[in-house]
Amino acid sequence: MNKEEAKKRVEKLRKVINHQRYLYHVLDRIDLSDAALDSLKHELKKWEDEFPDLITSDSPTQRVGGAALDKFQKVSHAVPMLSLEDVFFAELKFDGLAVSLIYKDGVLIQGATRGDGEVGEDVTQNLRTIESIPLRLELHGTLAKNFSRQADAIERALSEGIIEIRGEVIITKKNFEKINAAQKKKGEKIYANPRNLAAGSIRQLDPAITVSRHLDFFAYDIVTDFGQKTHSEEHDLLQLLGFKSDGAAKRLTGVGEVSKFRNEIAKKREALAYHVDGIVVQVDINELFGKLGVVGKAPRGAIAFKFPPEETTTRVLDIRSQVGRTGVLTPVAHLEPVNIGGVVVSRATLHNADEIERLGVKIGDTVVVGRAGDVIPDIRAVLKDLRTGKEKPFHMPKSCPVCGNQVEHPEGEVAYRCVNKKCPALQRKGLYHFISRKAFDIDGLGPKTVNVLLDQGLIQDAADLFELKEGDLAPLERFGEKSAANVVRAISERTRITLPRFLYALGILHIGEE
Repeated sequence: MNKEEAKKRVEKLRKVINHQRYLYHVLDRIDLSDAALDSLKHELKKWEDEFPDLITSDSPTQRVGGAALDKFQKVSHAVPMLSLEDVFFAELKFDGLAVSLIYKDGVLIQGATRGDGEVGEDVTQNLRTIESIPLRLELHGTLAKNFSRQADAIERALSEGIIEIRGEVIITKKNFEKINAAQKKKGEKIYANPRNLAAGSIRQLDPAITVSRHLDFFAYDIVTDFGQKTHSEEHDLLQLLGFKSDGAAKRLTGVGEVSKFRNEIAKKREALAYHVDGIVVQVDINELFGKLGVVGKAPRGAIAFKFPPEETTTRVLDIRSQVGRTGVLTPVAHLEPVNIGGVVVSRATLHNADEIERLGVKIGDTVVVGRAGDVIPDIRAVLKDLRTGKEKPFHMPKSCPVCGNQVEHPEGEVAYRCVNKKCPALQRKGLYHFISRKAFDIDGLGPKTVNVLLDQGLIQDAADLFELKEGDLAPLERFGEKSAANVVRAISERTRITLPRFLYALGILHIGEE
């Protein structure tokens, strides 16, 4: 960008930033998140640093604070400002990998991941490497008076019974930074975020790698029924059994206290040693929690209040359509790469033509980008005041970008679809769906392998997977005799699956997991 272009951009940025200041500080209204507004301020400073003669005294970058105050004056309210009082238990929602630990006669015999909620992976060997997971349970101190009614059951289970503990495997921000520094020094891959690194470390086949990651564990639940009446009692008992539990967790009365707790944690979030993405609040009385039951896979007695996803601003370089397994075309924005919450984002979904119209997004626009649920990048808003006049509108294609066949837009539907049932995109995405975790879940067989098999003409549809032989795979890149044998064996082990999985795998329109 030359100086003249930078000058125009700086003027527009100042105008937008000043307008947002007015909305927030005068009208008490928020149009942009703090993160998105900070992103605009950083861009303004970048251009002012590059072209110092563009700096003006009224620029938002030139604000300074007033004189420091010795103290704040106390103010007495004529009428007391009362809060709503009316029991909940609130704790941090750690951003890690949920696991279950089984102790028999007080000794750790099994550790497993959550998996699909019903079936997880046995990762006992790797979990045994985590120092904060006791290999043998024992009471660290005397059972307090409030555990007197459970004392016999607890002590009996420690010597001759089963105890199940659940919690979260995590990695500290400090350790995460150390690992990435070492990776960078070796010229190897930089890990995107602590959650993925913790999960990947637990799923390593070599426990020595897990040991090197210095993982940590926080327990949050005792599944075994000792007659405990509240969830807060369980946290106290977890500490007595030698586990770390959430030190910030607390028992709260009333919705007002829940809201206050959430806001307090949100402010402390960056200073915490671990990544957290929200708080979990549940009914503290276990009997009532049980009576509330479950809807789908979630208990009615608990809810996660996630923090607002991190946002930033960037430019839309292009908009292109992707073709899914049912033939639906999804517009995807190609962005100037930007870091959101430790992940470099270069693409964001625009969902459909109606969403593009709602946002009013054009190619070349400056946009606010966030990660929905802190995972999937999407465009939240268009900063139309930063337009230069060179932006271009996007129109859904009339022909499929993959096979070139006609695109259909049925009346009354949002979706645009490729009408070619043999479109390579449908075939490829359909196979990805077929082998996915909630469908056939074939170990060692992922999208990259499917791509190779299709490109080499070894398969044409899902049925061909079950005809593959070791000799078909061994000569391929990324394969050898052992890995080929493992994949063929994994496929043969999935020739019988449950009916719900099978129906889901077929990818029938409007037939989903539920």
